[in-house]
Amino acid sequence: MTESHTRTPATPSVLVDPLRNRGVAFTPEERDALGLAGRLPSGVLTLERQAQRAYQQMQLQSSDLAKNVYLEQLHDRNETLYFKVLADHLAELLPIVYDPTVGEAIEKYSHEYRHPRGIFLSIDRPDDMEKAFATLELGPEDVDLIVCTDAEEILGIGDWGVGGIQISVGKLAVYTAAAGIDPRRVVPVSLDVGTDRTSLQDDPLYLGNRHPRARGADYDAFIEKYLETASSTFPNALLHFEDFGPSNARRILEQYGGRYRIFNDDMQGTGAITLAAALSAVKVSGVRMRDQKLVVFGAGTAGVGIADQLRDAMIRDGAGPEQAAAQVWLVDKQGLLTRDMADLRDFQQAYARDPAEAADWAKDDGAISLLETIRRVKPTILLGTSTAHGAFTRKVVEAMSEGTERPIIFPISNPTSRIEAMPADVIAWSRGKALVATGIPVAPVEHDGVTYQIGQANNALLYPGLGLGTIVSGASQVTAGMLLAAAQAVADQVDPSGPGASLLPPVDDLRESSAITATAVVKASLDDGVATSKPIDTAQAVREAMWQPVYADGAEA
Repeated sequence: MTESHTRTPATPSVLVDPLRNRGVAFTPEERDALGLAGRLPSGVLTLERQAQRAYQQMQLQSSDLAKNVYLEQLHDRNETLYFKVLADHLAELLPIVYDPTVGEAIEKYSHEYRHPRGIFLSIDRPDDMEKAFATLELGPEDVDLIVCTDAEEILGIGDWGVGGIQISVGKLAVYTAAAGIDPRRVVPVSLDVGTDRTSLQDDPLYLGNRHPRARGADYDAFIEKYLETASSTFPNALLHFEDFGPSNARRILEQYGGRYRIFNDDMQGTGAITLAAALSAVKVSGVRMRDQKLVVFGAGTAGVGIADQLRDAMIRDGAGPEQAAAQVWLVDKQGLLTRDMADLRDFQQAYARDPAEAADWAKDDGAISLLETIRRVKPTILLGTSTAHGAFTRKVVEAMSEGTERPIIFPISNPTSRIEAMPADVIAWSRGKALVATGIPVAPVEHDGVTYQIGQANNALLYPGLGLGTIVSGASQVTAGMLLAAAQAVADQVDPSGPGASLLPPVDDLRESSAITATAVVKASLDDGVATSKPIDTAQAVREAMWQPVYADGAEA
């Protein structure tokens, strides 16, 4: 008896290349040209019909995580179809492909692993960086954007090691869907420096480095090598940093921001979108930006990054640098931050108060509380980045309302379980006077016969347009002027003057919004002298640069 041999037929390469695959959208002529005879059903569907079917299949999934997994599998098969579905339903699917569902996908990354996407760089093998980027087979002019993370502070869930690659993938998906950044010209990167989460180190299925996070000189050398390698390999790429730990994020930006084309979304993006909300609120409150007084509750990377943006806006509106810094108060878990505190982080020191200023303020167990700070300072803006649910109590909101006619109150911590106060309470406690924006999507609030639309300080309203504008202008740096221009462009897309009007635009038409923002960013880069490309018609150049999820002419496209 002869032994039988079976062989699985090879799949034509075009059907396994997500950048070229069109599935049943290939025409008979294209199928002949690509050697696909008999490899697909006879029917030919348009991209629109494929997108309709894929969306229906996605809706049948049993949970948001299952929807995320389905969409990632589609992403791995057919990028054009994936982005068509995402662009057609962007407001609905943003929470699925990014925050909050991507957090659950990251937690389960090693157990749900199916297919690698991106570049994985290990601190244990730093000399592999050049070889890793070379495997992409892309030339120096072929990459516009790289999103990297070391995954120390993923969203609100902390350190998740190599699973953080999904935050880079998700961020790039939003860049493409919202601003038309060409998906063929982007790279997600994991900087695997280890993890301090023992459950990952002990998990036999964990796919990352099984040792504590590298810190100090070894970490710094790894980051410097990454910047040198990425920027020399792809000199035109914007290097986006995402979800780094507080001290590392700020240090990297300050140390290298003048040498490389760097953007940190947690500091700069969050700051700029909150600034956009503040610029809208200022139009209503009647208090000039230069005269605002800001209390930040939660003085981490995000909170201080936002304070920096608001301070810079005060300066541009005529305040002196020292005056602007003096109009910011930071409150953290140890209370009001003062210069005599031994545990201040370096980035908090610029705003720490002279202890003599608060010598006679009431203290609770030696700390000056948020409520006492508000009563003494009478701020015009209260920002929450603490993740301390319910921290903005009725007394806090009432104290804000007593100190200023139209208090600007931004509880932007997320998810909902971590928000400082729900907008319905803030509006009720302020008797409808508060100007509110949040970090989570919130349904309209009814109060005293007025419907209040609550704007979401969603970074997706800003960073895609900022990135597109940086790419179109070829800006050598992301300047404070470009960030302010992006914030102003977002703010200008909404009229906040009507009763209950939102301070920020909705995410329903992000592509148009991003185009407007990008145009403003290009102009700002020219004004700041960092642009290396000077388009004749800025708006036209921006729109021509936006990739569209369509099947290009020709079977090999």
